[in-house]
Amino acid sequence: MKFKTLMAIKAAVCVVLGIPILLVPKFFYGIFGVTLDAAGVFPAWEYGASLMGNAMVTWYARYAKESKGRRAIIKGMTVYNTIGFIVTVIAILNGTMNALGWGAAAIYLFFALGFVYFWLKPPVP
Repeated sequence: MKFKTLMAIKAAVCVVLGIPILLVPKFFYGIFGVTLDAAGVFPAWEYGASLMGNAMVTWYARYAKESKGRRAIIKGMTVYNTIGFIVTVIAILNGTMNALGWGAAAIYLFFALGFVYFWLKPPVP
Protein backbone atom coordinates (compact mmCIF):
# COMPACT_ATOMS: atom_id res chain seq x y z
CA MET A 1 0.00 0.00 0.00
CA LYS A 2 1.22 3.50 -0.74
CA PHE A 3 1.67 6.06 2.00
CA LYS A 4 -0.87 8.44 0.46
CA THR A 5 -3.46 5.65 0.31
CA LEU A 6 -3.01 4.73 3.97
CA MET A 7 -3.25 8.39 4.96
CA ALA A 8 -6.41 8.95 2.87
CA ILE A 9 -8.09 5.87 4.34
CA LYS A 10 -7.14 7.01 7.86
CA ALA A 11 -8.59 10.45 7.17
CA ALA A 12 -11.85 8.99 5.86
CA VAL A 13 -12.25 6.61 8.80
CA CYS A 14 -11.59 9.44 11.26
CA VAL A 15 -14.26 11.64 9.66
CA VAL A 16 -16.81 8.82 9.41
CA LEU A 17 -16.33 7.96 13.11
CA GLY A 18 -15.60 11.46 14.41
CA ILE A 19 -18.77 13.17 13.19
CA PRO A 20 -21.25 10.85 14.95
CA ILE A 21 -19.13 10.90 18.11
CA LEU A 22 -19.35 14.70 18.09
CA LEU A 23 -23.05 14.88 17.19
CA VAL A 24 -24.65 11.85 18.86
CA PRO A 25 -22.13 10.38 21.30
CA LYS A 26 -24.65 8.55 23.51
CA PHE A 27 -26.18 6.80 20.51
CA PHE A 28 -22.84 6.01 18.89
CA TYR A 29 -21.25 4.55 22.01
CA GLY A 30 -24.51 2.73 22.78
CA ILE A 31 -23.95 0.64 19.64
CA PHE A 32 -20.84 -0.72 21.34
CA GLY A 33 -22.66 -1.39 24.61
CA VAL A 34 -21.21 1.66 26.35
CA THR A 35 -23.60 3.88 28.30
CA LEU A 36 -22.53 7.50 28.61
CA ASP A 37 -23.81 9.75 31.38
CA ALA A 38 -23.41 13.52 31.28
CA ALA A 39 -19.83 13.22 32.53
CA GLY A 40 -19.02 10.73 29.77
CA VAL A 41 -20.26 12.93 26.94
CA PHE A 42 -17.46 15.47 27.39
CA PRO A 43 -14.57 13.01 26.91
CA ALA A 44 -16.50 11.54 23.96
CA TRP A 45 -16.64 15.00 22.39
CA GLU A 46 -12.94 15.42 23.03
CA TYR A 47 -12.26 12.07 21.35
CA GLY A 48 -14.40 13.15 18.40
CA ALA A 49 -12.35 16.34 18.18
CA SER A 50 -9.17 14.24 18.28
CA LEU A 51 -10.44 12.12 15.41
CA MET A 52 -11.23 15.22 13.36
CA GLY A 53 -7.72 16.53 14.06
CA ASN A 54 -6.25 13.18 13.00
CA ALA A 55 -8.35 13.40 9.84
CA MET A 56 -6.95 16.82 8.98
CA VAL A 57 -3.35 15.79 9.62
CA THR A 58 -3.61 12.59 7.61
CA TRP A 59 -5.56 14.17 4.74
CA TYR A 60 -3.33 17.21 4.29
CA ALA A 61 -0.09 15.26 4.82
CA ARG A 62 -0.93 12.40 2.48
CA TYR A 63 1.41 13.69 -0.23
CA ALA A 64 4.25 14.54 2.16
CA LYS A 65 7.63 13.64 0.79
CA GLU A 66 10.22 11.88 2.94
CA SER A 67 11.17 14.35 5.68
CA LYS A 68 11.47 14.72 9.44
CA GLY A 69 7.87 15.94 9.47
CA ARG A 70 6.59 12.88 7.62
CA ARG A 71 8.56 10.60 9.93
CA ALA A 72 7.07 12.40 12.95
CA ILE A 73 3.54 11.89 11.61
CA ILE A 74 4.24 8.20 10.97
CA LYS A 75 5.62 7.70 14.48
CA GLY A 76 2.77 9.62 16.09
CA MET A 77 0.13 7.66 14.18
CA THR A 78 1.87 4.39 15.07
CA VAL A 79 1.77 5.22 18.78
CA TYR A 80 -1.81 6.56 18.62
CA ASN A 81 -3.20 3.51 16.83
CA THR A 82 -1.21 1.00 18.89
CA ILE A 83 -2.46 2.50 22.15
CA GLY A 84 -5.98 2.67 20.69
CA PHE A 85 -5.80 -1.03 19.86
CA ILE A 86 -4.58 -1.97 23.33
CA VAL A 87 -7.16 0.04 25.27
CA THR A 88 -9.96 -1.15 23.00
CA VAL A 89 -9.02 -4.79 23.56
CA ILE A 90 -8.87 -4.16 27.31
CA ALA A 91 -12.33 -2.54 27.18
CA ILE A 92 -13.74 -5.55 25.35
CA LEU A 93 -12.12 -8.09 27.66
CA ASN A 94 -13.27 -6.35 30.82
CA GLY A 95 -16.84 -6.04 29.54
CA THR A 96 -16.90 -2.28 28.99
CA MET A 97 -17.60 -2.82 25.28
CA ASN A 98 -19.62 -5.52 23.56
CA ALA A 99 -18.39 -7.79 20.75
CA LEU A 100 -18.75 -4.98 18.18
CA GLY A 101 -15.68 -3.49 19.84
CA TRP A 102 -13.61 -6.06 17.96
CA GLY A 103 -14.38 -4.10 14.80
CA ALA A 104 -12.90 -0.98 16.38
CA ALA A 105 -9.91 -3.00 17.57
CA ALA A 106 -9.40 -4.33 14.04
CA ILE A 107 -9.43 -0.78 12.64
CA TYR A 108 -6.81 0.32 15.16
CA LEU A 109 -4.69 -2.76 14.42
CA PHE A 110 -4.88 -2.17 10.66
CA PHE A 111 -3.62 1.39 11.04
CA ALA A 112 -1.01 0.47 13.67
CA LEU A 113 0.47 -2.14 11.36
CA GLY A 114 0.22 0.16 8.36
CA PHE A 115 2.09 2.96 10.08
CA VAL A 116 4.65 0.52 11.57
CA TYR A 117 5.37 -0.59 8.02
CA PHE A 118 6.20 2.97 6.97
CA TRP A 119 8.15 3.56 10.19
CA LEU A 120 10.38 0.53 9.55
CA LYS A 121 10.64 1.05 5.80
CA PRO A 122 13.99 2.64 5.00
CA PRO A 123 13.63 6.27 3.92
CA VAL A 124 13.92 6.85 0.20
CA PRO A 125 16.84 9.24 -0.46
